[in-house]
Amino acid sequence: MSAGLRGLLGRSLRVPARLMSAKAAERRSPGRSFETLRVTSERDHVLHVELHRPEKRNAMNVAFWREMVECFQDISEDSSCRAVVISGAGKIFTAGIDLMDMGSDFLMVEGEDVARKAWNLRRKICDYQETFSVLEKCPKPVIAAVHGACIGAGIDLISACDIRYCTQDAWFQVKEVDIGLAADVGTLQRLPKIMGSQSLVNELAFTARKMMAPEAQSSGLVSRVFADKETLLQGALEMASTIAARSPVAVQGTKVNLVYSRDHPVSEGLRYVATWNMSMLQTEDILKSVQAAMEKKGPEDIPFSKL
Repeated sequence: MSAGLRGLLGRSLRVPARLMSAKAAERRSPGRSFETLRVTSERDHVLHVELHRPEKRNAMNVAFWREMVECFQDISEDSSCRAVVISGAGKIFTAGIDLMDMGSDFLMVEGEDVARKAWNLRRKICDYQETFSVLEKCPKPVIAAVHGACIGAGIDLISACDIRYCTQDAWFQVKEVDIGLAADVGTLQRLPKIMGSQSLVNELAFTARKMMAPEAQSSGLVSRVFADKETLLQGALEMASTIAARSPVAVQGTKVNLVYSRDHPVSEGLRYVATWNMSMLQTEDILKSVQAAMEKKGPEDIPFSKL
């Protein structure tokens, strides 16, 4: 360690105490309210977003596609949030698209001829793609907690998340071919980069067969399987808290670079992170982290500033 860094670490780093304990933050409902989502803060710096149409098996209606974008744009700008858990209310995670509510949105496309109808339909599809792309664009890590069924657009949703957990009774289904279309809001693009077998991805997408939790774990779709919904949510929230205890500069920078590097050659990813860190390495979070390590403390003992 250089003498300069030793000198900086030798000084007492004065930082403000936490303004809110985890207990005081429990069940706080941040920001705006939604028709199809319920957003609560159950732990310090962690938001819990529930798909909240349990009477409809959390089927995704027209309002949902708009509200997910609004919700995660808000979360991206929320400096007090450092990690997010997504789950489903009721008996299952989601049944996918609400065909009764959404059917007319695609069948009644405006336009005077085929070209104009196609142009308007393409614009509509791009808007729907943003509903899940916003999860990737959000710099805060997003953990999907899946119980029961995760069907159709539910796969599009979780494939845009950073970490995926499920219950042992969970099952997954790329359903689109069974309703006469190719999945068009993320599954076909993201799933091959998540799972270890292109052959398995193709099989699932061509046949719409169900994939149960053990196979989902062995293929890399999910990284942990829990006994039931209660332990699933507990595990997901604990992981979110563990992430939230780290420097937000480090964690959010890590997510941005992971997503970038997934879609670019190694050489471009290296150039990108070098440019990123030429400014981010100047953060005081590094000094605080090193000092804590020297004092045999963990990241959870450091009150990092908001980002």
